[in-house]
Amino acid sequence: MKYLIALVIVVVAASSLVLLQNKPSDNNTAVTGLPWQIDIRSDGSTQVFGITPGQTTLAETIEQHGDDLKLAIIAAPQESGTLEAYYSHYSAGPITGKLLLVLDVAPQQLASLRQRAFQEGGMRRYRLHPDDLPVAYQAPVSVINFLPSIDLDDEIAQSRFGTPAEIVQVTRQQRHWLYPDKGLEVILDAAGKDVLQYLQPRAFGAHRDQLLQSVAATENPHP
Repeated sequence: MKYLIALVIVVVAASSLVLLQNKPSDNNTAVTGLPWQIDIRSDGSTQVFGITPGQTTLAETIEQHGDDLKLAIIAAPQESGTLEAYYSHYSAGPITGKLLLVLDVAPQQLASLRQRAFQEGGMRRYRLHPDDLPVAYQAPVSVINFLPSIDLDDEIAQSRFGTPAEIVQVTRQQRHWLYPDKGLEVILDAAGKDVLQYLQPRAFGAHRDQLLQSVAATENPHP
C-alpha cells in the first residue's frame, strides 16, 4: 500500500513537471486553469484561475473554488494589515500548491473590521466577526498569489511565461521576473519559496516602484 501511494505521488509530480517544462505529454486532453494561462482582455484586465484582479469578488471566487479557505486580517501590531483568503490546498490543473488572495478593502473599513475581529494564531492574525463576513464576501480580489509545490527555475519560467520585461535581483537568492502587460510577477527563490503573483496590469507600475524602493532601502540602510 505504501508503495502504491509513493508511486501515485511520483506520477503526479512527473506529470506536473512535464507541463511546467513545456514538454508534450501522451494525453491530448486540453488542460485548463494552469498558472500561465493568463487571459488578457480588451479592457486591459487579466484573468487567471477564473479570477479577474480588481473585479472578481471573494463570493464569486468561493463559488468557483469552494469555501475550504481561511479568512483573516494579517497585520503586525503597528500595521493596518491586509484582508486575506487562503486556500492551503489548491490545484491549478495538475499543479498543486497554495493560493493566497489579498482582498481590496478601503483602509478605514479595514480598521473597523480589525477593531471587531478576534485575535488568533499569534500576534498577526485576526479572525473577522461573523457580522462582518458579508463585507469580506463582496470585496474584490486585488492580488492573487500562487505558491506552487514544484520548484521553478529560469528555464521553466522562460518556457511558460516568456521573456520578462525586467528582472530585479532582490537578494542573493531571490529574483523577481516582471511581466507588466500580464500583471504578473514571478518570484524565483533559491530556497524553493517560489511565488507567482498576479495583479491588475494598470497597478503594476506602482507595484514595481515599491519593489525597487524596498531593494534600495535594503542596499542603502539609514545609519
